[in-house]
Amino acid sequence: MQRGFLPGSSDAEITDQTGRITNLWVGSWIAALIVGLITWGLILWCVAVYRKRKGDDTLPVQLRYHVPLEVMYVILPIIMIGVLFYYTNRDTTAITDTSAEADVHIQVIGKQWSWDFNYLDDDAYDSGQHAQDVGSAGTGVLEDQVTLYLPVDERIEFTLDSRDVIHSFWVPAFLFKMDMIPGKTNTFQVTPTEEGEYLGKCAELCGEYHSSMLFNVHVVSREEYDAHIEELKDKGQEGSLGLEYSRQQVLDEAPKEGEN
Repeated sequence: MQRGFLPGSSDAEITDQTGRITNLWVGSWIAALIVGLITWGLILWCVAVYRKRKGDDTLPVQLRYHVPLEVMYVILPIIMIGVLFYYTNRDTTAITDTSAEADVHIQVIGKQWSWDFNYLDDDAYDSGQHAQDVGSAGTGVLEDQVTLYLPVDERIEFTLDSRDVIHSFWVPAFLFKMDMIPGKTNTFQVTPTEEGEYLGKCAELCGEYHSSMLFNVHVVSREEYDAHIEELKDKGQEGSLGLEYSRQQVLDEAPKEGEN
């Protein structure tokens, strides 16, 4: 079943978490809509019932307080917030849980204004430069962008670091993003369940070319993933990139971790 403007469908979840995220999102909107309808209905009811009628010059009864109503004003919001907190905490705890053993470990490094990917288990890396002419129609800016390869149906543990300022690693189709903060390492796990090509970007304003901080994601079979790793190694991109290099890093000149 298609989900309108949300990616994927209930029959083909893109990751093992998109269904949970969608249910939380839709459930929150339904709860908000119900509260809104009740509130709007009470407002309209009061307007209709207690309106000033023609020839009625009697001053309405003046009340300083109404204990039942004031108790309701306090109790109902507490219950509503408590319910929303329970479901939000339950789902965010599950989404950010990293206690399971991951099949693949990838370090993502954000830099002004592109990305480096270290395939830690395979001792290989890839590095990108920020997109050019993002606003030009028909240029296909993502065709030349660095591409993150992920094996389908395998649990991926992402380690997120920033080389300079705050960035945010975001794959919209995964319905999840996480910040990358200088001096702090964040981690999360996800299992891609649908092969395909997806787009990624930075979701945190990070400077002049923030909108050009783009990347691709290819979810592929294990065989295609292994072939891509071999291609990287054939190009001399073995090892991993560290955090000490600047935004001016050029792929062919990028030193490996531990080299001067």
